[in-house]
Amino acid sequence: MRRTTVALAAMSFVAASAHAQSSVTMFGFLDAGITYVSNQGGHGNARLDTGVWAPNLFGLKGAEDLGGGTKAIFMLESQFELADGASIPNPGSIFARQAWVGLSDPNLGDMTAGNQHDFMWESLLFGGFHDQNAGFDGSLLYGGFYNFRQGPFAALGIPNNPTGSSDFDRVAGSSRVSNSVKYRSPNFSGFTFGALYGFGQVAGDFSSGNTVSFGANYSHGPFAVGAAYTEVKYPQMNNGHDGIRNYGVGAHYNFGGLVLANLLYTNTENTLTGARIDVGQIGANWFISNAWTLGANYEYMKGNATLQNNKAHQITSSLMYWFSRRTAVYVEGVYQYASGDNPATGAWINGLFGSNAASSGHSQAIGRVGMTTTF
Repeated sequence: MRRTTVALAAMSFVAASAHAQSSVTMFGFLDAGITYVSNQGGHGNARLDTGVWAPNLFGLKGAEDLGGGTKAIFMLESQFELADGASIPNPGSIFARQAWVGLSDPNLGDMTAGNQHDFMWESLLFGGFHDQNAGFDGSLLYGGFYNFRQGPFAALGIPNNPTGSSDFDRVAGSSRVSNSVKYRSPNFSGFTFGALYGFGQVAGDFSSGNTVSFGANYSHGPFAVGAAYTEVKYPQMNNGHDGIRNYGVGAHYNFGGLVLANLLYTNTENTLTGARIDVGQIGANWFISNAWTLGANYEYMKGNATLQNNKAHQITSSLMYWFSRRTAVYVEGVYQYASGDNPATGAWINGLFGSNAASSGHSQAIGRVGMTTTF
């Protein structure tokens, strides 16, 4: 009887889903490679490193047609370590990458609620259009996680951060906003905008531990520009009334479909200590042929006096061969040179974690051979 009841319920669910014209899509990214680091705590290191060109993800996204163009939408996304299958950021943290549900309307836009990305990621990495060629950070096209911001800025002191400053401007999307509501506008002839609010959920103090984020983008032909602002207040900082504030602007221009050139500026500040970092990036991706792409960029990161005037120059480049639209192999090189008021200031490329991840000297270099695929 129990099996019959379950079967009838399942059949009813399938029939209802078919009638409502719903769809569910399974998707994912996989990336693995061999990385050599020239100096980690004074020693060279060869390692299997995964989730570099793109994070290792598995997810489900779906939509149900509610009529009149309105849809119910959802996203469940999990990040994991490909080398051993462990969930990221913690064991058992399934769907910790994204988990949200909402409504989408072609005339009114999207409204979603759950654990989701802010607009430093939405507007600057993806250009607001979730198109790989729409954003303004070379990391998406050729640099991967190594190209996002880290440097000699551990004293920035971001709570719950593996180094204190990994992905400090949030463009990589390493951190999401839980307990949040998010609005994304329709596309008005190339212009989109959005806003996000994350509830601090502190009784009697509406502003404690909350998050606010805004973004706006415009795209017309080969040109695109975007801007974003995010401020996250942490319970560990002044009882939730201070945190990390970020803003940034970016642009790109596509030269005849052969070269995509990008510019990006971000500013990060710890509102409690006054520690601040300015970042500028310029780069380009050359589509040599249908199978080959070559990308390179330069970025300069400069901390203020609170961060001992630490600064870093970084160059990243990669050559990729695409077997198909979904699968590629690549070679990548990264070099960073750091300096500051402290003569012992060491370089520290993003994505290298652990107590001895930073270089014991002013420079650090990475060489990598990897493979990535999507489904």
